[in-house]
Amino acid sequence: MRIVVDLHIHSSYSRATSEDMSLKTLDRVAMMKGINVLGTGDFTHPKWREKLKELMKEEDNLYGIEGGNTKFIISGEVCTNFEYDGKIRRIHHLILLPSIDIAEELSRRLATYGDLEVDGRPNLSMSGAQLVEEVVEFGEDCLVIPAHIWTPWFSLFGDRGGVNKIEECYEDQTPHIYALETGLSSDPPMNWRVSALDSYTLVSNSDSHSPLKIGREANIIEVNEVSYREIVNAIMFHKEKVTTIEVDPAYGKYHWTGHRKCGISMPPKDSIRIKGICPICGKRMTKGVAERVEELADRAEGESPRNRQNFIRLLPLNDLIAASIDRYPFSNDVQKAYWEIVGKIGSEFKVLLEAPKEELERVCSKEIVELILMNRENKISIIPGYDGVYGKIKLFGIEFKRPKTLEDYMEGENDA
Repeated sequence: MRIVVDLHIHSSYSRATSEDMSLKTLDRVAMMKGINVLGTGDFTHPKWREKLKELMKEEDNLYGIEGGNTKFIISGEVCTNFEYDGKIRRIHHLILLPSIDIAEELSRRLATYGDLEVDGRPNLSMSGAQLVEEVVEFGEDCLVIPAHIWTPWFSLFGDRGGVNKIEECYEDQTPHIYALETGLSSDPPMNWRVSALDSYTLVSNSDSHSPLKIGREANIIEVNEVSYREIVNAIMFHKEKVTTIEVDPAYGKYHWTGHRKCGISMPPKDSIRIKGICPICGKRMTKGVAERVEELADRAEGESPRNRQNFIRLLPLNDLIAASIDRYPFSNDVQKAYWEIVGKIGSEFKVLLEAPKEELERVCSKEIVELILMNRENKISIIPGYDGVYGKIKLFGIEFKRPKTLEDYMEGENDA
């Protein structure tokens, strides 16, 4: 059995997040996206945790709402702040737990390291090793997964606040780390360039701050049954059962090195040549994920490990529709077309991955059908994002811009 899983989202109790991230909305949107299991996000926040207690626990250690279609897995993200080698490191971690009871007890312990009521993604004065030690005390199947590991800020290998080796963050607790989250600005081929990561399962999640961005990245996991144990077991020990769904990394906000204020960006070779200094204003540019990977890589581009995972590269349906009619992804025209297409075909992932051309032609315009098929074949060109600016779709020599909208502002600064 293959299920689609998005493990990393946020509730309305996280900063810069839509107020519409209610359990009912999450259940409905996940079903329309084609997601079978969705992370709850933010279990450390006491008010959100009280809402999670309304969920019905099932025998499989997953949860659901009454009359709902989506199974929920208890999850949350925290930021650890600690000093290493004379510098303060700020690193985000995704946590997965088998029960709300464990979430309650773990939150009590984490409250001694920081204020859990300020933000759904709290800042904790503790090391990565301390965090893992606290989590795995409740069982080896309680997972800590380094989040969006390459984004410049708040990540394991981030240029500003990260480290160069996993052991520098997790120390003696490193053996309890089984998986790494790619983030929007990297994908498996980029991670394969660092051989030290070969033993880890790669996962990909939306890190969504608003309902419609749920599932923009996700995982297809092979399981015998839909349960917490099966999902976690695949992540821990069977990477061959995990296929990631990845947005083209160029579409992320930090793929290339650049300086947003001066409107300049460039690939690693050019940035390295000028030592990362903006040629317009002379200030340091924000180092992109592609350049940071280049710094730590010990494999050439295109090389991969023997036990590499499968992955699928896709752009979201909203963005394809927007490009086809030259509108913003969250405009009324795009949303109307989106819900009409998804409603008739069944789910967004069915539209993007499975529906045959003939079925698409019955419900989509000729332009949208063409883009969906191009998307499946990775034939859509992207102008890479940089310094907090999303990448742009380029079709037939025309740039389809992604102007800042309210939804964009709801996607946190660490979102890679």
